[in-house]
Amino acid sequence: MDKAQQDAMKKEAGIEAAKLITDGMIAGLGTGSTVRFLVDELGRRVQEEGLDFTGVTTSRRTQEQAEGYGIKIVNIDDVDHIDLTIDGADEVDANFNGIKGGGAALLWEKIVAVNSNKIVWIVDESKVVDVIGKFPLPVEVIPFGWSHVFKRLDERGYKPVLRLDAEGKPVRTDENNYVIDLHLERIDDPQALAQDLINIVGVVEHGLFLNMVNEVIVGSPDGPRVLTNPNK
Repeated sequence: MDKAQQDAMKKEAGIEAAKLITDGMIAGLGTGSTVRFLVDELGRRVQEEGLDFTGVTTSRRTQEQAEGYGIKIVNIDDVDHIDLTIDGADEVDANFNGIKGGGAALLWEKIVAVNSNKIVWIVDESKVVDVIGKFPLPVEVIPFGWSHVFKRLDERGYKPVLRLDAEGKPVRTDENNYVIDLHLERIDDPQALAQDLINIVGVVEHGLFLNMVNEVIVGSPDGPRVLTNPNK
């Protein structure tokens, strides 16, 4: 699949998901390439159709894009709930377990997700997999003592790699933390791994989003299809 095809599918999923946001809603807006298309469409609806909703974003990047369209964005601490969050995912399996954090926004994404009444992910079909883990699993760690956390991850055989930017410096999240990516290839027991990771002192959050999503909108060559989680 080339990038143009992939972008077309992402755009399709984003436009489809934008229909779920209605007047008066408090909506969580995720981060990433597919969400950019969603925000473009929501911006169009705000400007052309007078759509009136309040957004809570999972990154400063998304906030800037949304505000550029005149979408009202508030801080998560100024709302008592979020009606619906729409976000991307790096991988999702048949059990609705996913990996997120390719864009280094996993902590904010998870905080927004757990405070949402409903969660919808938008992906192109390349993100739908049998077993998660091929995509490196992001782990957000505080910079203080990060090398010791790295060592623990390495000793457990998790194949950690500190994420660096183009200049070779550690990537910083919106909370100024580091990201360590685990090159696991496959994750057979995501629940056990999630427990192990979150119990390591210095780990702030990990990119395993397990059985949290209600629906996944998948962009495909035949048009968007919706996968519904029967356990939610």
